[in-house]
Amino acid sequence: QVQLVESGGGLVQPGGSLRLSCAASGSILSISAMGWYRQAPGKERELVATITTGGNTNYADSGKGRFTISRDNDKNTVYLQMNGLKPEDTAVYYCNALFHSGQGSWGQGTQVTVSS
Repeated sequence: QVQLVESGGGLVQPGGSLRLSCAASGSILSISAMGWYRQAPGKERELVATITTGGNTNYADSGKGRFTISRDNDKNTVYLQMNGLKPEDTAVYYCNALFHSGQGSWGQGTQVTVSS
């Protein structure tokens, strides 16, 4: 079992930056990849970015060039650096862990609001 705890959300003005963190604990070795997803009000949850244990990354088009996903294996933590934030980036951001079994686990989510 893996526990995921997100932090770093908040209110930021358009064009600003935020860094989200997701700390994993528990059965860390069962994780094959981690990622960030987001869900805006009235919309479905969507992929933001993923990173494998080998460091391979994947981004949704909406975040390419603005968002960077990274990981610190010593701290079992995944980060999402978000620059050039836009009002349409407003959403609850969820951390996800994908296991070698194909199952996954979600964090509780952290709110990101981009508004002037």
